[in-house]
Amino acid sequence: MTKAGSSGKPFQNSTPGVDDIPIALRDTRQAQKKPLNGRVWMIGGTVGIILTLLTGLGFALVETQNLAKRQLTENTAVQPTPTATETANPTVTAPAPSKPEGLLGHFPYKEAPLNELAPITADGSIKLRKSAAEAFNQMQAAARSEGINLVVISGFRSIKDQDYLFFEVKAERGQTASTRASVSAPPGYSEHHTGYAVDIGDAGVPATNLSPDFENTPAYKWLEANAAHYSFEISFPRNNPQGVSYEPWHWRFVGDTDSLETFYKARGNQ
Repeated sequence: MTKAGSSGKPFQNSTPGVDDIPIALRDTRQAQKKPLNGRVWMIGGTVGIILTLLTGLGFALVETQNLAKRQLTENTAVQPTPTATETANPTVTAPAPSKPEGLLGHFPYKEAPLNELAPITADGSIKLRKSAAEAFNQMQAAARSEGINLVVISGFRSIKDQDYLFFEVKAERGQTASTRASVSAPPGYSEHHTGYAVDIGDAGVPATNLSPDFENTPAYKWLEANAAHYSFEISFPRNNPQGVSYEPWHWRFVGDTDSLETFYKARGNQ
């Protein structure tokens, strides 16, 4: 059945099209759609902001992890060698010096080259290094001018000579190694190898040769007062830290760099 509209025109009983909806009704429906569009835009904007914040947070987290890795790498890197100033700082602990390797209270010494030796006796049988020989000859002459006759008992000794003095004499006397070492160094460990050490006696009192009683002779008293002027010093005083027996007759030359380093570096006095 066909119905007529207000204009008198007929229309079908079907869902009207947009053009068939009265203008007032269309305006009402369009007005109802506007809030929905606004909400869509609002939701979309909020989601965009959230995504932006999450992205920024992700970048910040990655950068924090990278920074932590760089700091860990820097902290585990090889540290530079401390300078002299840092070593002197009490808060910085310097490595302890290594102890010299000794044997039965004696330190290792190399043999002096034969071409660096010079005689200190008339027959040339006893020698010292040239620098030590020159200083000893001057010291002996000075003592003689004061009525003191310094006699030479021993000077440079090779390792072979020391081998006999240590092992052969030890066996002859039935001494233990430690007992023998208190009066004679093992081969390779004698100051006599260096050519800077000399055993001195008093020509006027030969019975005190190589004896602690030598300290009571005029020769020893003169040496005690004057030897330092010629760069000689006693090697084994009483209660010496090496534990070697007191030897007032045994003196060594320390008058140049080589002799000083030879003895003081050997015992760890850097």
